[in-house]
Amino acid sequence: MARKADFARVRKVGLQIAGLEEGKAWSGPCLKANKKIAACMATHRSTEPGTLVVVVGEDVRDELIEGDPDVYYIKDHYVPWPTVLVRLELIDDVALRDLLMMAARYRSADTAKRARTRRR
Repeated sequence: MARKADFARVRKVGLQIAGLEEGKAWSGPCLKANKKIAACMATHRSTEPGTLVVVVGEDVRDELIEGDPDVYYIKDHYVPWPTVLVRLELIDDVALRDLLMMAARYRSADTAKRARTRRR
């Protein structure tokens, strides 16, 4: 079954998750958690068309790529950031929802960690 590889699908799945809201990043739409980007369409020329960038942390990224390299990948441009690249046409909505939930949790934990650091 062909799946849509566009942000409309990501928006539909993501806006059902508590803590995610629609925003803007660079020149396109994104999903944010705690006012920080959680997911957006890849714009760098090194990525494949229909690629979603999701902020999940380096450890999770490595596990995802190792577990399913057909769906998840990384390009040099994105290595410095805690992101994974996702081939949208190959991920089903259940896995996409789980991934976006991970991004929301990661951004929430990241914000809480920064707040604790500032208080010290």
